[in-house]
Amino acid sequence: MPHPGDKHRDTVSVALGNRAYDIHIGEGLLRETGSRIAPLLKRPFTAIVTDENVAAFHLKALQTSLAAYGIRSASIILAAGEKTKSFAALGDLCEKLLGAGVDRRDKIIALGGGVLGDIAGFACAILRRGVDLITIPHTWLAQVHLTLRGT
Repeated sequence: MPHPGDKHRDTVSVALGNRAYDIHIGEGLLRETGSRIAPLLKRPFTAIVTDENVAAFHLKALQTSLAAYGIRSASIILAAGEKTKSFAALGDLCEKLLGAGVDRRDKIIALGGGVLGDIAGFACAILRRGVDLITIPHTWLAQVHLTLRGT
């Protein structure tokens, strides 16, 4: 999806047939999330899964960007670290996503990398027979990790 701000950015297309997706790389993308995601949504709603560390620095900017395009969001903030990668935390996350009204048409945003992408991705796979995931990694390591895994 071309975007006016892409002139100093890179886009890597991952060709997977009907599961193809683009990876956008560049500064300032968080401010553009609403404009990039709005055309992909079947209804103006998404759930954001993040942790307390990432939320402190980036959640407000993401919420503001989504709201600017009329996208309502529910934010679920998890504890930071590997302890969150557990079946108990997964069950709690799924309950919170269902409580927020997530349905099969929705997309869930994983804001952060590593554990967040793992647990949000797993929740998407088992929730409502499958919900789409959008990952917004916040560090270079998380970006490389997600790219290498093909997430």
